[in-house]
Amino acid sequence: MATGLAGLGSSLALGLGARRASGAPPSGRAKHCIVLYMHGGASHIDTFDPKPGTPSGGSFAAIGTKVPGIQICEHLPKIAARMDRLALIRSLTAKEGNHARARYLMHTGFVRQGGVEHPGLGAWTGRALGAGPLPRQVAVAGPGQGGGFLGPAFDPFTVPRPTQPVRNLGREDALPARESRREAMLAALEGDFAARHAGVQVDGSRAVTEAAIALSHAREVEAFDLSKESAKTRKRYGEQDFGAGCLMARRLIERGVPFVEVSLRNWDTHEDNFARVERLCGELDQAWSALIDDLQANGKWKETLVVWMGDFGRTPKINARGGRDHWPHASSVVLGGGVVRGGQVWGATDAQGARVADAPVQVADLYATLAAGLGLVAGEMHMTPRGRPVTTVDEKGRVLDGLLRG
Repeated sequence: MATGLAGLGSSLALGLGARRASGAPPSGRAKHCIVLYMHGGASHIDTFDPKPGTPSGGSFAAIGTKVPGIQICEHLPKIAARMDRLALIRSLTAKEGNHARARYLMHTGFVRQGGVEHPGLGAWTGRALGAGPLPRQVAVAGPGQGGGFLGPAFDPFTVPRPTQPVRNLGREDALPARESRREAMLAALEGDFAARHAGVQVDGSRAVTEAAIALSHAREVEAFDLSKESAKTRKRYGEQDFGAGCLMARRLIERGVPFVEVSLRNWDTHEDNFARVERLCGELDQAWSALIDDLQANGKWKETLVVWMGDFGRTPKINARGGRDHWPHASSVVLGGGVVRGGQVWGATDAQGARVADAPVQVADLYATLAAGLGLVAGEMHMTPRGRPVTTVDEKGRVLDGLLRG
């Protein structure tokens, strides 16, 4: 074990980006990224950094994994059996204890500040790797993070409930000639507006409309239709939103979508922590393990970066309501995929899980590592609409050497 090492315009308007040419990632880098986001902030102590036998440890036991010396929560047995394919960071530390600010930080790699809206990881990934009729990035069961100063063309396409059909994806039952006239009229109106009101937002809005129309014609749109999967497969992932979301992520990756985020909500366990976390771990364990197995079976594991993370960790102290409160000082992140050296742990917290004791990782470091895994140019300089220079990744970030292959 290593240490240190609504309508068509609204429901399709998000994430359909302009179809700009984009290069392939460098050799050995991932072509896709799937983020499993624990909305509300999962307890690190009750998932991937157990502290059995201590006052902070709570009622869960720790179990061994496929990698000798690495233990995780007893309620993640299927992930434990696949730990050789995953790398565990136990030493992420930050200062943002407010949900909104923490989500911004974890989605962009930057602390929220006035004057600039940073793009999320999905926007950068889609910008670099996106091509084809499907969205550059998709956010399932959660809002994801927008395109920021890159404009609305790089916002995520959102799927609120993957267990239900995605609304307004199909084309209207109109005659081809009528459809063509409608599209021509819309193009003329938007072209006239763009000529009089130039800017990133206007250009992005027009690109979104064009992409929405293209998607309505694309056969690949069936990637969103989970009814095409067998009942056995849907049951293997789990029939709740998170399981369906992971299955949809697999289908989207198979059809070329660069970035998919799937959210699992209700981790804000200020009360009744242990019963709630046990249930959530059951959903997570089933869906995530099925996703790992299928990505390996279809050959996509070697070219996909999988990231498990959330808002922040939770307090070592168990409060009077049997819950854990917000704790950004220490949390865990898990990486997987063919670009990741699995079967290792980076860093450690102290005996209570309260503070980082070895090899601290800042969010900027995590993002520098993710960028390296995806072949993004971390130091690329961009100019915001207000004339402010911003790099893709916070310049303070350093790649965590040894976590990635090559």
